[in-house]
Amino acid sequence: MRRLKTARFRKARLLAWDYLLLTGGALLLSANVNLFLAPNRVVSSGVTGVGMLAHYVWGWPIGLVTLALNIPIFVAGIKWGGWRLLLRTVYATAIMTAGIDLLAPFLPPIQGDPLIFTLFGGLLDGVGIGLVLRGEGTTGGTDIIAQLLNRHRGIGFGVTFIVVNSVVLLGAAAVVGLVPVLYALIVNFVSGRVVDTVQEGSGYARAFFIVSTRSAEIQQAILDDLERGVTLLDVRGGYTEASRSALYVVVSRSQVTHLKRLISERDPDAFVVVSEAHEVLGEGFRPIAHKKA
Repeated sequence: MRRLKTARFRKARLLAWDYLLLTGGALLLSANVNLFLAPNRVVSSGVTGVGMLAHYVWGWPIGLVTLALNIPIFVAGIKWGGWRLLLRTVYATAIMTAGIDLLAPFLPPIQGDPLIFTLFGGLLDGVGIGLVLRGEGTTGGTDIIAQLLNRHRGIGFGVTFIVVNSVVLLGAAAVVGLVPVLYALIVNFVSGRVVDTVQEGSGYARAFFIVSTRSAEIQQAILDDLERGVTLLDVRGGYTEASRSALYVVVSRSQVTHLKRLISERDPDAFVVVSEAHEVLGEGFRPIAHKKA
């Protein structure tokens, strides 16, 4: 009974921490729009960028437009991550979009030096997205679209992001001019590097090597919750000479925190090595291209 209560308390504490991360990350993203991006007519990437274009052209609220555009994407996202991820994504997006409109009167715009608003705009954007990912959520929009296209059509994440962001930035060039678009490219570059640092380093995927006395439980959790394949390896301890099964699994960047959580909940004493995977080909990742001779 005591062990059950301890597990429930740990689970509740982790859940509260996740939502704290989601809230903090979402508020940073909304503050970034009001402080650095919108005052300098720098268009963000993805769905938020479309909301900003609607604001520049018609004066519509950025947050409200962004939320409205995300609703059909949320519905489609149920097929990708299920209700758990959807609830966290809806929560983070709602906080972000509400914050954009509600905090605007209280945040003084920072204008003038492009070095300031591009670097700090990218920094806040990256930290905000990174915190949301660590809370096991997403900011909706392009993230969900990329996941769906990758799962059902085999289209790489990078291709989706490039296409969507290119369309948004081309539309922005017609509205705000070329210079703000060039600034937006700098913001997006800085943001991408910061997201990598906040989330778990610079690589796209992570390889986990897991040695545990409860490897079977962890294996089943990975198969059920993450829907990732697992490789079983027979290993023997150099000191104890005890034989057991080790697990080898590769996950996407957004699943790193979730996998660590799954391992910790089942075996806090597990031995885990996390390494950077620069390129991952095959099922669940980028398809292997076959060229005919």
